[in-house]
Amino acid sequence: MSFQTGLSGLNSSAKNLDVIGNNIANSNTVGYKSSRAEFAAIVASSIGPSGGGGAGGGIGVEVATVSQQFSQGTVNITGNNLDVAINGGGFFQLTLTDGSPAYTRDGQFKLDQDGNMITNSGASVMGFPTDVNGTPTSTTTSPMVIPAGAPIPAQVTSEISAAFNLDARAVIAASAVPPTPYTTYGTSLNAFDPQGVEIPVRLYFIKTAADAWDVYDGDPAGVPTPGTNLGALTFDNAGNLLTPAAPAELNITLTSSNPNIAPFVVPIDFGSATQYGTAFAVSDLTQDGYTAGTLTGVSISEQGVITTRYSNGQSQATGQLALAEFRNVQGLKPVGQGNWVETNTSGQPIQGNPGQGNFGTINSGALESSNVDLTAELVAMMTAQRDYQANAQTIKTQDTVLQTLVNLR
Repeated sequence: MSFQTGLSGLNSSAKNLDVIGNNIANSNTVGYKSSRAEFAAIVASSIGPSGGGGAGGGIGVEVATVSQQFSQGTVNITGNNLDVAINGGGFFQLTLTDGSPAYTRDGQFKLDQDGNMITNSGASVMGFPTDVNGTPTSTTTSPMVIPAGAPIPAQVTSEISAAFNLDARAVIAASAVPPTPYTTYGTSLNAFDPQGVEIPVRLYFIKTAADAWDVYDGDPAGVPTPGTNLGALTFDNAGNLLTPAAPAELNITLTSSNPNIAPFVVPIDFGSATQYGTAFAVSDLTQDGYTAGTLTGVSISEQGVITTRYSNGQSQATGQLALAEFRNVQGLKPVGQGNWVETNTSGQPIQGNPGQGNFGTINSGALESSNVDLTAELVAMMTAQRDYQANAQTIKTQDTVLQTLVNLR
């Protein structure tokens, strides 16, 4: 027995205690992945008298490597929409403040004063640019930016769509006066001019003959201005629309109260209108315009699509979070702040979209907790402490033996 053998045991046990202590210290660190000290025996080689190789005795132990354990951590709800967790494989892609790439499982993102999505350390969160519907427009990643200070501009109404059933049992109107109240044979909605000013739109339906109805843009008996006849709707015996023929549209002229905007024509799609023997009912009445709006919120889907919501009820995609995976995640190098960088051992990153292939899905409003098992680490610490004490005892015993030899007369 030599002092060196016991010393190697002390050093290895101390390193193991360091690793365990670091795990315990980071048990509440978002996205932290625990580490494990892995040991290897040190063996002396000897050359026998015949020159052949022979195995020597063991002369101690060393820490061969400290491996990272990339198991999934628990996903905890936070309620903050910019907190995101990966449920499955992959890493968020970052660009550090020095311009170099990095990767993380820590999804505590926020917006800076310019609307850039960043981490707590100021790194930019990377993703794929998309159109307003969330379809990626490039395979090259770029920093995710949410235009926090820019309102969404108004959009003029370019089409109205109306789906309803007209009661086939209604009597034929003897005059231009509706035979039943407005609430039964009329409906309304608001359209928008190019500057976002609302324009009330009212539609009246008057039965003029069997399976035939006239459409008005207001009360045909209105005073002082009666509604204008937009055209006729006719139906077959089964209650399906015959005219107008496809695209089954009638035009309406919209006049805004905004003095800057001249009257303009918008088609109304009646393709889904029916005439059955049931009460008048509107199943859908929509138009594609809206007023200007300011940003009210941000949401992130399971596929990582970032959607901004506005005060006018509109929403649009601004990008999609990009994930990266590696052939050998054990080869990633931790650089602090919850980040890793690639190495030759890890291989180059493989980019992808959340929810595709081996990539996990995104949980918005949640964070992935540390995967440290605190109970297991405390037990491991007690074991490592016993190992340290045992190795210290070997040195003490070696010292006693050496002292005995010195005292021989």
